[in-house]
Amino acid sequence: MTDRDRRILDFERTWWTRSGPKEVAILDEFELSASRYYEILNELLEAPEALAYDPLVVRRLRRLRDRRRRERQDRIAQEGRAR
Repeated sequence: MTDRDRRILDFERTWWTRSGPKEVAILDEFELSASRYYEILNELLEAPEALAYDPLVVRRLRRLRDRRRRERQDRIAQEGRAR
């Protein structure tokens, strides 16, 4: 796991304590677009090293990601039945 990976997990633990939008903080902190940041974060959530580094943050983010996926799939299925 790289230093940037650890910084991303640390950021996810505390980003809401900063003022302003998260996307601005991502750009300031990591010099990444929000899209690229979330791509990296999603890859990181599957890494055993990330789970070992901060299990609470990784499990919380996995739960949120999985819930959003299920909600999106349910919405798509409902829209398909409505047609």
